[in-house]
Amino acid sequence: MDRFVAEYFSGGTRRCLFVAAAGFDPRSRHVAQLLATTLGDRVEGVFIREERGRPDAGLVAAADANEARLQAIMPQSRVLAVPIFGDDEAPIGGLRIAKALSEFTIDNDVTDVVLDMSALSIGVGFPAARILLEACERSTTRSFHLMIASDPDLDDRISSEPGDRPIAVRGFAGSAQMSSVRPVAKMWVPQLAKGRGAALDAINSYVGECYKICPMVPFPAKDPRRADALLAEHQSRMVNEWFVDPRDLVYVSERNPLDTYRTLSTLTRRFNNTVAGIFEPQIFLSPIGSKVMAAGALMTAIEYDLTVQYLETVRYEYAPEAHTDAAPQIVHLLLSGPAYGGYPNAPTEKVQTTDPQDTAGSHVLDTILGIDDDRDMPVDRS
Repeated sequence: MDRFVAEYFSGGTRRCLFVAAAGFDPRSRHVAQLLATTLGDRVEGVFIREERGRPDAGLVAAADANEARLQAIMPQSRVLAVPIFGDDEAPIGGLRIAKALSEFTIDNDVTDVVLDMSALSIGVGFPAARILLEACERSTTRSFHLMIASDPDLDDRISSEPGDRPIAVRGFAGSAQMSSVRPVAKMWVPQLAKGRGAALDAINSYVGECYKICPMVPFPAKDPRRADALLAEHQSRMVNEWFVDPRDLVYVSERNPLDTYRTLSTLTRRFNNTVAGIFEPQIFLSPIGSKVMAAGALMTAIEYDLTVQYLETVRYEYAPEAHTDAAPQIVHLLLSGPAYGGYPNAPTEKVQTTDPQDTAGSHVLDTILGIDDDRDMPVDRS
């Protein structure tokens, strides 16, 4: 990843708008530092500070420290405070970030917009991604990138207290043109995550009765037993409440978002074809765990206009001393830009990952999107 950033952004004509979180998560600084080292004063930062009503004092201090370091890394930057809940405790983070970014003017000389989703919540990160993507697509010379500093072990150490109002993420309510004649067949694809059982139960109650529930688990994964541990943790609800058929489990790579995208795209097409003419299909995605897997769900939701059902977090708990500062895996997705000019029907999506466990260093996976269902999945070096 260092090599890609150094080569791609080294040209003096490239200028970058960088959007990221300024929270307590230690991954907040990795991508910023990587870009600033090459771009210098050719990068401008917008740092989003998610504000929740009952934050832990230690996490507030950590967020303050991260914010100061980010502004030191990128002196040309501003901090955007985004309240996640309104006075009535209703989730408003998606609405606020959508309004703020919609009113933001990107300078004409900006050639690249990079959204770092490493430490953004889904309720803020997904609307931000959609708005920035649409803004970049209106330009013929501007590229839109997603970058993620991924550390699944750190994800497991961050616990959260869920709110009590499941919502469709802003901009991801799904197709509004539902048939009034045919009954609706719902399929829910929840991403299993450690310690998120209460959130999953609340979302499940809100979604209601489903034709199919297909839990998504990480495999291959950094920890080969992570999928087994998640299935054991959520076994009771899957068997006794969701009535999941073991054949309906969805296994996707923890390290490659295109694996998630391709798997969910195939699942969407097959479900739509199965119920066509009899039911009106409605698919709900709930990506509440790994941001790498969530990025694949984001791409699928945008392409097929799917509903992203989510439960916002009231507060987080995290003990920094319990985590070693290991180098995260950096994932890069190029979602739009001049590079796709020669691929109007089947664009090439390039994913670059830097894996600290990979002795060969960075590697590049070039995957043609829109492939046949029977094509082999990309190799994941777990």
